[in-house]
Amino acid sequence: MATDLTRIYRNYIACLNAQDWPNLETLVHEDVCYNDQPLGLSKYRDMLERDFLAIPDLFFEISLLVAQSPYVATRLRFNCTPRGILFGLHVNGRRVVFTENVFYEFLGDKIAQVWSVIDKAAIETQLR
Repeated sequence: MATDLTRIYRNYIACLNAQDWPNLETLVHEDVCYNDQPLGLSKYRDMLERDFLAIPDLFFEISLLVAQSPYVATRLRFNCTPRGILFGLHVNGRRVVFTENVFYEFLGDKIAQVWSVIDKAAIETQLR
């Protein structure tokens, strides 16, 4: 099952990178929660779309991926140029590199829970 979750997760990341929003519903549960907040698929999609508006060159790069059903743990790497303010920081078009540690819980073959921690300190260091 872990192999299947790895494949499904890689498909999810490809979906995000392609901004293939109609396909998101095949990978994310209708009642998805993000950091323990019930969002539902529609609000989760809205959040992701806002991310791409704020960061036009956003690209999710998997640097570490571990799966043990029903969980996936990953470290994502970003090398991007956000517009304006990002995570409360005035990035204003500067290129920044940072990581995100994310845990996912799957219900069947769909993401039902997402717990995310972003390395904001790495961005702060680059803006000094």
